[in-house]
Amino acid sequence: MMKVITFKNKSIPVYFPAEKGQYYDLLNTKLDEMSLDFEFRKRWKMVKSVEVVRDVAIFQYNDGTKLYLEVS
Repeated sequence: MMKVITFKNKSIPVYFPAEKGQYYDLLNTKLDEMSLDFEFRKRWKMVKSVEVVRDVAIFQYNDGTKLYLEVS
């Protein structure tokens, strides 16, 4: 399943299993916590998509690198 998440005026597609909607909510909560982290906000501008697998969010950047972030 795919939803769009908006953080700091940028919308990104988030892919996650259809039966695991609670992980999407956990990602929203984690992004609220990370809103004060300057490095994360700076790198958010380069995010292409996000995939949520269990309790880990995988951020795919434009240059091909990935960031694994625990959302639980």
